[in-house]
Amino acid sequence: MRLNKYLSAHGVCSRREADRLIESGRVTVNGERAVTGQQVTEQDLVEVGGEAVQERSPELFYAVHKPRGVVVTTDRSHGDPILADLVPASPRVYAVGRLDKESEGLILMTNNGEAANRIQKARLYHEKEYEVTVDRPLTKEFPEQMAQGVYLEELDRTTRPCRVKKTGPKRFRIILTQGLNRQIRRMCAALGYSVVSLRRVRVMNVLLGDLPEGQYRELSPKEVLELKDALGLLPAQETGAD
Repeated sequence: MRLNKYLSAHGVCSRREADRLIESGRVTVNGERAVTGQQVTEQDLVEVGGEAVQERSPELFYAVHKPRGVVVTTDRSHGDPILADLVPASPRVYAVGRLDKESEGLILMTNNGEAANRIQKARLYHEKEYEVTVDRPLTKEFPEQMAQGVYLEELDRTTRPCRVKKTGPKRFRIILTQGLNRQIRRMCAALGYSVVSLRRVRVMNVLLGDLPEGQYRELSPKEVLELKDALGLLPAQETGAD
């Protein structure tokens, strides 16, 4: 088994994050520094940051309401509150994707690395929904301009078509199926607007709902089943189960 898949299967992190850990030199196999693409077996001693990788912990999926000002990182060197402080320290779970420091709302956290990896793949077109307030009234053309895709000069690319609905003079909802860095803020800026507030309210089938800011909850068995079904992670006989 490839090392990144091994780390994901044991609930350490997503495959993408595993590759970053390997490249940074934090992963060893039988006492030797690991390399990207390395093959391992259950008989090998795999360590991350000097700690041996244990058998998979019970599977966990959390919905977390990230407040504004909290950062989605494990780096404490800047003194900011971090997302991991909002959930139990053990078993360890990892954020699925990101929200920038000034944004708030729903983030999923899990120790299922394969699920995390699939949710983040833009090519799978998984939906994420946001409520946005900007600094001046929206024009009648704004929803269509956003929905058809916006050219971002700094990234030299046009965003994927999306769904946009105006909900107030300065407010709108947007459903994206990609996750470019600070995408909504960049899209608005390209059209002459500044984002005042941004809240993610849905990731795929999971809703933020009335979850209080700074709190978390475990996903219900039904939510996990629906999520895994959409991700193609269910055995065929479980698909569509009630």
